[in-house]
Amino acid sequence: MSDHVLSRPEKPLVLWDGQCGFCGRCIAWALGRDPEGHLQFEPYQRVDELGPDLREACSRAVHVITVDGDVLRAGRACLFVLGRIGWPRIAAVLRLPPLIWGIELGYKIVAANRGRLSRWMP
Repeated sequence: MSDHVLSRPEKPLVLWDGQCGFCGRCIAWALGRDPEGHLQFEPYQRVDELGPDLREACSRAVHVITVDGDVLRAGRACLFVLGRIGWPRIAAVLRLPPLIWGIELGYKIVAANRGRLSRWMP
């Protein structure tokens, strides 16, 4: 694994911004669809083993650390989660160019406006 995290997770680790209401709602949605616990969800603020570069990156986008040590971020991390919680075919199709480019652009737009989105969501 990279020097960003000291140890590999036993199952994929989803790192998200625990101070973001929008992020919290998205994670709650994903948790509700992962009853068997295939993924581990942790606010990045609670993970002491993160290096400063990864900690900074997690403040801007969701990340997944796979059991193989790969680090996925933003739209690709979301598609990884989507694939693990019941939609593997849709996630696989959305990872293909040019669709992944749209996913990443959409992620950037949502991430830049997550404060507003938090206020608009119930």
